[in-house]
Amino acid sequence: MEKLDILAFGAHPDDIELGCGGTLISQAAMGRKTGAVDLTRGELGTRGSAELRMEEAAAAGRIMGLTARENLGLRDGFFGIDEESRLAVIRAIRKFQPDIVLAPAVTDRHPDHGRGALLVREAAFLSGLQRIPTDIDGETQQAWRPRVVYHYHQYYTNEIHFVVDISAHFEKKMEAVKAYGSQFYDPSSKEPSTLISTPAFLDHIRSRAVDMGHYIGAEYGEAFLGHRFVGVDDIAVLR
Repeated sequence: MEKLDILAFGAHPDDIELGCGGTLISQAAMGRKTGAVDLTRGELGTRGSAELRMEEAAAAGRIMGLTARENLGLRDGFFGIDEESRLAVIRAIRKFQPDIVLAPAVTDRHPDHGRGALLVREAAFLSGLQRIPTDIDGETQQAWRPRVVYHYHQYYTNEIHFVVDISAHFEKKMEAVKAYGSQFYDPSSKEPSTLISTPAFLDHIRSRAVDMGHYIGAEYGEAFLGHRFVGVDDIAVLR
């Protein structure tokens, strides 16, 4: 186990790349240790397979420069905000001890995203309670509560609390997204067409980043929502 500075959670492989991949890449470039945890293997996806998506997730993780990536193997489409799921996320948080957690969108088209958002936020709090025992391979874990939880945007545009400038890293973000060749546009694919497998969807990802960047005077940006007050020492550092 290596302590991480930032740990991102996604309901499915590729959620993290789409929602906060540029932010993870930029933070890794600054020397911070970043990681990703996918809640499910995305086995209900129309295209590809769970096994292939695991391979694609590993490739995308290398592109993003992640220190670690894991999959909790919760049930795609049917995981609950129950004790079993909470404990699985708590174990991951206590294992990597992140200061910052990035979580799915609070409201979105896919029900797993909003449910995953609440699951991660609740588990991040519960992870700090010493009287919730967890272990990995028989070794008792210590309680750990991340300093903050931020929610990235996904298909819907949610409330925006701040935007991260990812201009220098946007093309690498798109490289990580395209590592999921089974999910996104491939003119040679014979699989059924989906909302995200068209060229227009990749254009949407780029235009969303341009739009978010516009708010802060940057070429590309990623937006986040946080359930906290943001404090600064110098108002001039805000764009």
